[in-house]
Amino acid sequence: MATLSVLKLNDPRGADRLLLAFQGLQERQEIILEDAAVVTWPEGRKKPRTTQMSSMAGTTALGGAFWGFLFGLIFFVPLLGIGVGAAAGWKAGSVAIPGIEPGFIKQVREVVTPGTSALFTLTSGVTEDKMVEELKPYDFELISTTLPREDEERLREAFGQDS
Repeated sequence: MATLSVLKLNDPRGADRLLLAFQGLQERQEIILEDAAVVTWPEGRKKPRTTQMSSMAGTTALGGAFWGFLFGLIFFVPLLGIGVGAAAGWKAGSVAIPGIEPGFIKQVREVVTPGTSALFTLTSGVTEDKMVEELKPYDFELISTTLPREDEERLREAFGQDS
């Protein structure tokens, strides 16, 4: 079972520092960081900049198509308006990512705003309490969802990755 977490910081550059801390936890074998992406959103910008972290352990868990689709749903579909097909589908509930509830998307959309940054991680082998305790000095807001094994496998299939 994997966990998709969003760690939101009130600093447009904070997620980069938090990623280094995550990589340190992985080096100490305290977590398995399967994939990650950083979102930075400086004040005054209409949209955030997203960066997928390639090759955490040789290959990414879900790949750029997953992150692109997720970020599109969170940050870009609302900017396009309801008249666009994907936006209409999302509002109607027909556009979905297996295991990721629309409420998760909405919550992330509400907190990751101009002047903030966020680290999106896909982890396994760690409890949320341990992760929060280890990273407490970074002063972040955590939003997470657990992906049951079957949803994780469906995601890998949908986005072209082998399980």
